[in-house]
Amino acid sequence: MKLGQREVEGNVIIDIEGEIDLYNAPEVKETIKKLIDDKKLKIIVNLSKVSYIDSSGIGALISAVTALKKEQGYLKLVNVYASVKKVFELTKLTSFFDIYDSEEAAIKA
Repeated sequence: MKLGQREVEGNVIIDIEGEIDLYNAPEVKETIKKLIDDKKLKIIVNLSKVSYIDSSGIGALISAVTALKKEQGYLKLVNVYASVKKVFELTKLTSFFDIYDSEEAAIKA
């Protein structure tokens, strides 16, 4: 898994490439925790290059949303495709997460 970060209009966009699973979900969680510690509370996670996510990956994102809400921030997911989207649908978490089709839509929302 590869993680990249960039800022666009006051939002931190985290680009994730590869799989989010038991082995690297803690890295995702820690990355977001550091951003929260630095008071960067507008986070967009780009999943366009994520081919797989398991329950630990979902758990990392859920804990990030919860932590950000406590700080009056947000986490938005963008470019959620195919098998990854199916995981969110099967777990009925599409209503828990703010999911957008593009970065532009997430930034405007």
